[in-house]
Amino acid sequence: MKTWISFWSIFWKDIKTYYLKPPNISWGIIFPFAWALMFFIRSESAFDLRTILPGVVAMSILFGSTSLLAVTITFEKRRGTFDRLLLAPVSLKLLMLAKTSGAILFGTVNAFVPIFVATAFIGLSGVALLPLLFGTILIAISSTFLGLFIAVSVAEVFEAQTFSNFFRFPMVFLCGLFFPIDRLPVVLRPLSYILPLTYGADILHGAVTHTHSLPLWFDFVVLILFCGALFLLSLRNVKKKWIV
Repeated sequence: MKTWISFWSIFWKDIKTYYLKPPNISWGIIFPFAWALMFFIRSESAFDLRTILPGVVAMSILFGSTSLLAVTITFEKRRGTFDRLLLAPVSLKLLMLAKTSGAILFGTVNAFVPIFVATAFIGLSGVALLPLLFGTILIAISSTFLGLFIAVSVAEVFEAQTFSNFFRFPMVFLCGLFFPIDRLPVVLRPLSYILPLTYGADILHGAVTHTHSLPLWFDFVVLILFCGALFLLSLRNVKKKWIV
């Protein structure tokens, strides 16, 4: 019971302090809404909308979850707030799960903005809802843990943002969000398969357009492994760099 109280206290504190602030709420809605409208209005048919929906959803999650978490963790470390949390009688693993849960929730909510926009335009008939839901959640988790890894690898907020872009923008072009990986130059294709978003995007394509290039079970397994690896690497960095 004490463990869950500690988890809920840290989680709810972050929700109130960061994620429920009006600028973040409006940004979390406007950013994916703007992406969705930009791509959907340019599309000429319902088929085009379904083709680009997985990419818009994945981008909304990626930018939403990594941006806020990388900044909040680094900001709290800078102010000394995170050091006080490290002194609390809770395990480091529980602490980091509590700190990341808000970003996972924020990224998942971001994903449903373009989904609702797509529903208004074309509906969701024929979409595999369970793979879409679980794929969305796993992308949110992996993106959040990527943001956590970035946050605990730098010292300043501006470094976190710069480091985030170093990962995010290549993912937009290399992960098959808007065009198949097999259309990339041969030399770049191996890079695609070492990025977690590649497997998340493949799940979304399979759920929405049924054109996935890898078995969905394989996508889920690899994405789960990426989540575990990023989380463990982040814990290692915290222990090595932040705990004296």
